[in-house]
Amino acid sequence: MLICVHLWLKQKSVATFTPDTDNKMFQLAIQLVNQSNRNIFLTGKAGTGKTTFLKYIRNNCPEQMAVVAPTGVAAINAGGVTIHSFFQLPLEPFFPEPNTRHQLISRLRFNSEKKKILLELEILVIDEISMVRCDILDAIDTVLRHVRQRNQMFGGVQLLFIGDMLQLPPVIKNEEWAVLKKYYSGKFFFHAHAILKDPPIYVELDKIFRQQDPVFIDILNNL
Repeated sequence: MLICVHLWLKQKSVATFTPDTDNKMFQLAIQLVNQSNRNIFLTGKAGTGKTTFLKYIRNNCPEQMAVVAPTGVAAINAGGVTIHSFFQLPLEPFFPEPNTRHQLISRLRFNSEKKKILLELEILVIDEISMVRCDILDAIDTVLRHVRQRNQMFGGVQLLFIGDMLQLPPVIKNEEWAVLKKYYSGKFFFHAHAILKDPPIYVELDKIFRQQDPVFIDILNNL
């Protein structure tokens, strides 16, 4: 599965997007990102402003941020690199057990620049989270704990998950799942051990901006 990362080493910038002050859930999500260290799952149907929210916090959040997306299109748009390359993850599935964690850590060869980025990272945003499978999150958790030398979930980095779970699911081969199902009850991101230990706050955007025709909105939702 291709997962791509784009880094914004945050500097305070002029806002490109103005949030809807009447959208209480949009405002709540902004407050949670800026004023808490809790992990957050931001969801909503198509057209409810998930992408607008991502662009807004990217340009306005003062924290050091990395934005991750699970598609090749997102990689081209972001000009980033795959998460496997950035975190030096192997292509094979990750098993949440001591031997596999040790093997992953022993393979890491981060240079000083990459270590600095990981050490200064404060918020990791994962867009299109519906496509990210469980073991990838546990592998990221292992790398961040090791590099940051902090025995906290994801090394103390705040995570913001963005996506609609009714859209594309994770891509996983039958033979891979035959082994992974021994460790996980399901393949989605919320089945990761790291997430089960500390479930994210759930925020759902429900005001549709992209379309105004109620009949067309119903058709899109049914699709």
